[in-house]
Amino acid sequence: MTDLKASSDRELAQHRERHNSYGGNPLAHIHSSDSARLPAFGGAAQPGLYKPPKTQIANPVPLGLAGFAFTTFLLSLVNLGTRNLSQSTIVIAPALAYGGFIQLLAGMWDIAIGNTFGGCALSSYGGFWMGLAILEIPGGFRVAEAYGGQTPDYYTAFALYIFGWFIFTVLMWLLTLRSTLAFNTLFLSVWIAFICLGVGYLDARNTADGAPNVPLTRAGGVFGIIASFIAWYNMMAGLLDRSNSFFLVPVVHFPWSDKGREARRKKSEDGDSIV
Repeated sequence: MTDLKASSDRELAQHRERHNSYGGNPLAHIHSSDSARLPAFGGAAQPGLYKPPKTQIANPVPLGLAGFAFTTFLLSLVNLGTRNLSQSTIVIAPALAYGGFIQLLAGMWDIAIGNTFGGCALSSYGGFWMGLAILEIPGGFRVAEAYGGQTPDYYTAFALYIFGWFIFTVLMWLLTLRSTLAFNTLFLSVWIAFICLGVGYLDARNTADGAPNVPLTRAGGVFGIIASFIAWYNMMAGLLDRSNSFFLVPVVHFPWSDKGREARRKKSEDGDSIV
């Protein structure tokens, strides 16, 4: 029992030394042993503690977050009616390439390094963007034509598509409640955007012109813009370290998270030692 406690204390001391040496960024370029534990961190899309895998693959999550952020930003500007834009055709290319294929690759690489949550989230949203591009390609797959064009029937079906992603995002969000504020608010803003857009498209049957509810789609655009900037923020959290930046960005660990409890315990120990 004494040997076990001593081993655990050594692991904790080694972890703290590594953590402090790199400005508190667990994604810095470090070599870790199998027994090391890294804290929950927004830039790693990993809400729980995990063992760093034996691999030379770099952290792929910032790449996936970048693809998600850019494509979300572009679509949200269209949903906001920026410069009177009403057609989302411009989103097709990045939805297929950057938010779609590149994010899917990032998700698969994340699975390869042992991050199940990040792999599931990034790969799924890569699929979301690819699916959206397929729906938006003019005449390519004739999805809208099957409903008689952009009619209330089509908008209702599209709303169901959005609601499915709303459910998925809420489930992902629940898994971040013991993680970081930066990580949690990303999924929060995404599911709020989805619910606004889903209800907005579903309401097309009740509008005079049979089009989606404009205030709701605008609200979805606002939360989409918020989500895109939070995704970029988390991307930077995963890229910045003392070797490439003069500053780091805080991700704010929840006080009830493992890392938050560890910080309180350390603060308490430091206070006791001073007394």
